[in-house]
Amino acid sequence: MNVYWLEQTQANLPSKDDWLGPSEALRLKAMHFPKRRADWLLGRWTAKCAVAACLGLSERMEELSRVEVRAAVSGEPEAYLEGLPLPLSISISHRAETALCMVGPAGAKLGCDLELVEERSEAFAEDYFTDDEQALLARSSPSHRDMLLSLLWSAKESVMKALHQGLRLPPRSIRITIAPIADCAESVEWSPLHARHGCDPVLCGYWRKSGNLLRTVVAAAPSLFVFPITADVRAGNQTIRKEFSAA
Repeated sequence: MNVYWLEQTQANLPSKDDWLGPSEALRLKAMHFPKRRADWLLGRWTAKCAVAACLGLSERMEELSRVEVRAAVSGEPEAYLEGLPLPLSISISHRAETALCMVGPAGAKLGCDLELVEERSEAFAEDYFTDDEQALLARSSPSHRDMLLSLLWSAKESVMKALHQGLRLPPRSIRITIAPIADCAESVEWSPLHARHGCDPVLCGYWRKSGNLLRTVVAAAPSLFVFPITADVRAGNQTIRKEFSAA
């Protein structure tokens, strides 16, 4: 199973909204809070660019307006082309003027999340992390604690999306396994992680940190993660570059 991802920032967002489809334009009109509008627009723009690249469409505004990303009854994003559902699964996250989108085949279990590294309380860890995860936090260097705590939470958020449950799923029911944080605390390279909910099959994934922002991506194993949205793709060359693979 191939899983594609794309990350963009507020600087990538067009100044006009002519790339929105009819239902998207109506939804935007109903939003009244500027931050909510900005986050939603960036998430939709990123998702539509990722879907368009997977379909071999260009990023011309008239082409992107044919693609719509709608919310299902459950709240999960779904991709449509000219009003017809596409055989794709997508996951979207946005934080700190950055958006991340994953795209995979229909029915795929996949999820992504962006999270700022920030201080969280002991009560937060006790409420949402397993005993093993809390023990990992206790063993970690104080200088890495906030990052590790934010990383574990981001990975759980990705799993909740992959399992189509969101916060309806108790976070303590999800177990995250990662390499020792001290080995890669300041690295911007992707590092592996694994996750499991109950007796469900293991989800494989990756994480990385750039600046103060963490990214996590997970998908049902085995999956091949690839990054197709390069400048060459935007210019019409559909060559894809493998970035990392999950065994």
